[in-house]
Amino acid sequence: MNKNKKFLLLTVLAVFSLVLAACGFGGDSSDKTKDDSKDSGSTETSSSGGELNVVVASEPPSLHPALATDTTSGVILTNTFEGLTTLNADAKPVPAMAENWEISEDQKTYTFKLREAKWSNGDPVVASDFEYAWKWALNPDNLSEYASILYPIKGAAAYNNGEGSADDVGVKAEDEKTLVVTLENPTPYFLELTAFKTYAPLNQKVVEGNDEWYTDAGENYVTNGPFTLAEWRHNDTVVLKKNPDYWDADKVSLETVNIGMVESETTAATKFKAGEIDYLGKPFQTIGLDAIEGFKADGSLNIADEASIYWYKLNTTDKFTGNANIRKALTLAIDRQGLIDNVTKGEQKPALGMVPLAVNGFEEDRGYFKDNDIEGAKAALEAGMQELGITNPADITVNISYNTSEGHAAIAQFIQEGWTKNLGITVGLDNSEWQVYLEKLNQLDYQAGRMGWVGDYNDAYTFLEMYDTAKNGNNDTGWENPEYKKLIDQSNTEADPAKRLELLKQAEAIAMTEFPIAPIYYYTNLFVVKDNVKNMQADILGNIPLKEVVVE
Repeated sequence: MNKNKKFLLLTVLAVFSLVLAACGFGGDSSDKTKDDSKDSGSTETSSSGGELNVVVASEPPSLHPALATDTTSGVILTNTFEGLTTLNADAKPVPAMAENWEISEDQKTYTFKLREAKWSNGDPVVASDFEYAWKWALNPDNLSEYASILYPIKGAAAYNNGEGSADDVGVKAEDEKTLVVTLENPTPYFLELTAFKTYAPLNQKVVEGNDEWYTDAGENYVTNGPFTLAEWRHNDTVVLKKNPDYWDADKVSLETVNIGMVESETTAATKFKAGEIDYLGKPFQTIGLDAIEGFKADGSLNIADEASIYWYKLNTTDKFTGNANIRKALTLAIDRQGLIDNVTKGEQKPALGMVPLAVNGFEEDRGYFKDNDIEGAKAALEAGMQELGITNPADITVNISYNTSEGHAAIAQFIQEGWTKNLGITVGLDNSEWQVYLEKLNQLDYQAGRMGWVGDYNDAYTFLEMYDTAKNGNNDTGWENPEYKKLIDQSNTEADPAKRLELLKQAEAIAMTEFPIAPIYYYTNLFVVKDNVKNMQADILGNIPLKEVVVE
């Protein structure tokens, strides 16, 4: 869903194969399908007997389920915490902490029955852990950027916006094993939402006993998922250990997951070839551009579809990118197919809209604009220059910002060359470490900034909702449009699926006339995996449940 910067992310990816959930992506593994995996062809194995070695691109910014917004953090959280539901290999919700549930006839009340389960400190997991966690995320004092993913719940938006109280939020623990959730409107993907990290429970005793409980491994980091956070050597390694108190521990094969932090995609590929890591691809560190052809040649490269997009956010408060015609010119002047053929080389699809083609109901191109439309771009540039009182296009300066990554740099250089050559504007490059980069986007301290977004669930809403208001924690563009928001809001109350789909398409069409973002390509997931590692492939939303992975 969301950066989330899926915020999704979704954390978290090699630029071409990058996630959200809401997802957002970082280094390449920090941004949010199914083909049979090919064998890697390698005879070397780095792990056996229940130990898995992988790498991510950066230090996880936050391991608090209600505060994390990226896929690097997300891949750890989704394997250490567990919500009411989880997603199976087809990204469909199945029972997790909830053993079963009932849905009212009007589709607005969900009654969940929790199974017998324990926290890693031995405390029972109870319904009030969910009520506490969701209200904690919604509390405006806690500044959860992903709080909006809880807005389908009655009273959630009002409480988060300071217009209502926690008591009015539609989540109530009726007893230790019964959680009743009341929604504002029927939400067809609600059981997918309850698998998302922001919907995970929190142990109230732990949270209130130590404000920094989530900043380090140890006895304070109490989890309810298949793994515990055994070690966290900051900017170096995270070690997960099998949680013996997990309700389904008998089905967890892995004993240890070693997650190194390797910013360089080239170094990560070298480690895979040397047998030092077992898997390379989403949602972990991704395959660098310079390694793709080699993996293709030896037959080890796997390519799978995913519901995610690589786009450039455009700061609508900036002197130059604040002009809609300038933003249109930048968007139209990107040669997406050329970028895919010559740089990313991962069989991505040119993105000519905000919602990926893998998303239900959006399988066809909507025709908002043409790829590499230089004539249209020049016309928009001329109109923008007149509006700004500029006569020389070289006087327009646009910096492309991205988080440190060989892949993101190569993409930025390709787009820089196209904008300079075809538009005559002055284009600079600006890269920052992942956490610094996220802050720059959030503070609108950029002009054009790359981001990946992995769907938090298979619905167009997860790609469109973040732009409903400029204040949305995942917006990062300063853009808002009253009619766009009206359509997004109407989609939340429309019970007819076909009419709801049409409302979402109308909203996308508005954004694709004002261009708060420049869509670039729809991701594919490129990955390689060792022969002795089984059940390790991301679903269409970029998730890998490590509880299913087996190392032979």
